Amino acid sequence: MAKTLMGNMGCFLLSYLLVLTMLFSANAQFAKKTYLIQMDKSAMPKAFPNHLEWYSSKVKSALSTLPEADGDSEKRIIYTYQNAFHGVAAKLTEGEAKKLETEEGVVAIFPDTKYELHTTRSPTFLGLEPAKAPNMWSEKLAGHDVIVGVLDTGIWPESESFKDVSMGPVPAHWKGACEIGTGFTKSHCNKKVVGARVFYHGYEAAIGRINEQKEFKSARDQDGHGTHTAATVGGSPVLGANLLGYANGTARGMAPGARIAAYKVCWIGGCFSSDIVSAIDKAVADGVNVLSISLGGGVSSYYRDSLSVAAFGAMERGVFVSCSAGNAGPDPASLTNVSPWITTVGASTIDRDFPALVKLGNGKIVSGVSLYKGQSVLSFEKQYPLVYLGSNSSRVDPRSMCLEGTLDPKVVSGKIVVCDRGLSPRVQKGHVVRSAGGVGMILTNTEANREELVADCHLLPAVAIGEKEGKDIKSYVQSSQSATATLAFKGTRLGIRPSPVVAAFSSRGPNFLSLEILKPDLVAPGVNILAAWSEAIGPSGLKVDNRREKFNILSGTSMSCPHVSGIAAFLKSRHPEWSPAAIKSALMTTAYVLDNTKKTLRDASTAKPSSPYDHGSGHIDPIRALDPGLVYDIEPQDYFEFLCTQKLSPTQLRVFSKYSNRSCTHSLVSPGDLNYPAISSIFTQKTATSFSDPVIVHRTVTNVGPPDSNYQVVVSPFEGSSVKVEPETLNFTKTNQKLSYKITFTPRVRQTSPEFGSLVWKDGLHTVRSPIVITWLAPPM
Repeated sequence: MAKTLMGNMGCFLLSYLLVLTMLFSANAQFAKKTYLIQMDKSAMPKAFPNHLEWYSSKVKSALSTLPEADGDSEKRIIYTYQNAFHGVAAKLTEGEAKKLETEEGVVAIFPDTKYELHTTRSPTFLGLEPAKAPNMWSEKLAGHDVIVGVLDTGIWPESESFKDVSMGPVPAHWKGACEIGTGFTKSHCNKKVVGARVFYHGYEAAIGRINEQKEFKSARDQDGHGTHTAATVGGSPVLGANLLGYANGTARGMAPGARIAAYKVCWIGGCFSSDIVSAIDKAVADGVNVLSISLGGGVSSYYRDSLSVAAFGAMERGVFVSCSAGNAGPDPASLTNVSPWITTVGASTIDRDFPALVKLGNGKIVSGVSLYKGQSVLSFEKQYPLVYLGSNSSRVDPRSMCLEGTLDPKVVSGKIVVCDRGLSPRVQKGHVVRSAGGVGMILTNTEANREELVADCHLLPAVAIGEKEGKDIKSYVQSSQSATATLAFKGTRLGIRPSPVVAAFSSRGPNFLSLEILKPDLVAPGVNILAAWSEAIGPSGLKVDNRREKFNILSGTSMSCPHVSGIAAFLKSRHPEWSPAAIKSALMTTAYVLDNTKKTLRDASTAKPSSPYDHGSGHIDPIRALDPGLVYDIEPQDYFEFLCTQKLSPTQLRVFSKYSNRSCTHSLVSPGDLNYPAISSIFTQKTATSFSDPVIVHRTVTNVGPPDSNYQVVVSPFEGSSVKVEPETLNFTKTNQKLSYKITFTPRVRQTSPEFGSLVWKDGLHTVRSPIVITWLAPPM
């Protein structure tokens, strides 16, 4: 009887599970997600009066006729694209998307992808202060007004950085809008902030409706990130800018005469590609000259990356696109935004720091950094009990990282707590310590961060220290039953040496999508950067932080990207005829690779010399970039020819070709022949015993210096290869003249790791430098 009952119950449970599985499968079948549908604009039948009606017809033809699909009662199309990208974004089931992909006129379908944000003294450090460059700043940008579109979390328009005092009329070529919304009216735009738009349809389709009690459904910035990046690009000069007294001085953007257009694409739950592409599409139509995009996702093939495709369309329209490289360093091959038509920016330090000290009970003093300033003050003459809740075992202890809910007030109350970095935000750890009754925190780096120090605006007295010193302090705590410490904060210190240093968090090459394209392109200031801030949130970014500051200090490639965007705007104002590729070339070939101690740039993660995989062409030098002598220009067709070398199918190439009816002419023998300012040579062995063939790459330079210019080439030596440049001299007789040369790499001794060097053209006035990377690929197994 019992066996029969159990058997019946087992059958019932099995049947119940099968029904649940079927229901889940059915729901999944009809679950709708957002897809970006790229259309062949030229394929529209004459029967349709406009492209939107044709796009709508195509989407409707793919909708399921089953009642469960609910296709007729819901508006599926959430965006229409018609400038940098052509097509629509629509909510579809997976089956509908597959059906639509086979339709005539559909070029490609991209699933909506979530992107994340990559989260002063820098103008002085870059030589852009008026005292150092009086002629640069005295010439207004009114003659060739430049507009920078910033894709981010919005803008805090009341910031002094966005005042339009003494600015001329809004440029005639500006066609954008100032969209009204929660806490944002047309009056919030002016001659500095010329436009503001919001993009949230993709976000709401994926996450749900925006809660207007928690964030502004308008261009107003709830987060602070967008205000910071916009001010870094083109903020007006503000005297006495500081964060709680730290970094006091004049804050100004890289191009204070430039106009800013804010495109809000990021919300509390992230940034979605359908919104980002719509913003790029609108920005191009609005008339921006530069796009600054401090966000990224993973790396995917060029034709599958909707941001890359939209950036290609923007480049075709003459827009310079700058993107952050990502904060996944120091791991190799951790880059995002690697397309050659995008300028990919890594992060470096500047010569300013915010020192703080830890004084232990054993008399040892440890140096660290902090931006703490508050009512709670620890006496440097008094010692406080010190506690670390981790252990010597290899097993991770959540208490060692001071995660939410892991600290016992009975154990930490009245004490300084040692917390390991990882899993939660650095400032959040301090909040956890304070909530448990701790009086201070020592934040220690782990192997992932090593010795790089990033200052934070903590809620309690806290000091960040490096991995080595952190191990020593933890050892001291664990070996002593009465360990003590105290903390002291030393304000702002300038003239730090060495600087710049490549930030440990800055994402690294190589660019495995195309080894022939060296990425990142260059590095710019991205550590401890002061800029304007949203007054809707405290400087720590935590909800419990009730402080309100007009400026904040942040770190990330999100901060380095707008430096390059602003400087690109600066160059565009002085050279309005330059293409996006010419501007990029000027920035790359004039970048420097020696720090302020005249030694090779160093990597913060190892304290050893960095390589082009870390710093690209080097550190940006805006004054030299104004007069580069020569540029490596690239036309949109040249970029398409590069794609023709990437083993893409005709269908995949159509993603980039349909707007301008491009086709492959096979003008590039190999991807290395793209006229890129950096040079990457790949030796490939067919078998283990064979030797690689010589590699030949070609380059063409355009003279943008004096008409009569004579350049000599200098190439650094390599152990594994000989390098021959033909010709060795370039003699120009007029401005804008183009001359070509070829480089032959002949293998001599196989190397087990890449070799780095440079090729430099010199005329006695200009130094036009290209990094060289030589890589040896192992034969196939």
